[in-house]
Amino acid sequence: MEERTQLKVIARMESQFPSKFGIPRQSGLVEELRARVVFEPEYRSPDALRGLGGFSHLWLIWGFSANRREGWSPTVRPPRLGGNERLGVFATRSPFRPNPLGLSCVKLEGVELSTPKGPVLRVSGADLMDGTPIYDIKPYVPYADCRPEATEGFAPTPEGRLRVEIPPEVEGRIPPEQREALRGVLSWDPRPHYQNDPQRVYGMSFAGMEVRFTVAGEILTVMAAEERGD
Repeated sequence: MEERTQLKVIARMESQFPSKFGIPRQSGLVEELRARVVFEPEYRSPDALRGLGGFSHLWLIWGFSANRREGWSPTVRPPRLGGNERLGVFATRSPFRPNPLGLSCVKLEGVELSTPKGPVLRVSGADLMDGTPIYDIKPYVPYADCRPEATEGFAPTPEGRLRVEIPPEVEGRIPPEQREALRGVLSWDPRPHYQNDPQRVYGMSFAGMEVRFTVAGEILTVMAAEERGD
């Protein structure tokens, strides 16, 4: 007999990414990214956060809300391998899993107990889309959660980052408080690993803007940054 457990959404992420494209592939890659964890009305209790401010980092357990697929497959094609090789789903971080759950480590920048939306957590380094449901929050405990001897499998640390060039006339259209975060996101190359066309113009939604860019070699050039008309 199959067991079923109903998860409750305790909070939602407020971030600069209204869509998936451009989101860092892992949490912590872009420390300049700022986001907020806003609790659902049922969980807006300051008592539930008592003691949390003593931790520098948190684990967020969340749902792949933008990836819906009936059923599951025991193998997937990791983009890191060009989408040409199949690996076991439990050897990857693919969103297409029996239970579409994600795990991210973020830095806790502050706890605001009294806001119009109740208690709010300010975090940095998140890799979550705006509106992502969060099912649980746990403190990161360094002596238990850090494993320096861990091996990387097929996903070694990236060797280098792209050099991001933004012409002055384009940079002037980007809010000053978002510039470093945008540079950080773009430097990790948001393109799929199997795409390498220097003539192609890519578009990414970020912080209320539509950002268009090209990549040639190790240089990413931002062509435009325009306010979105949503």
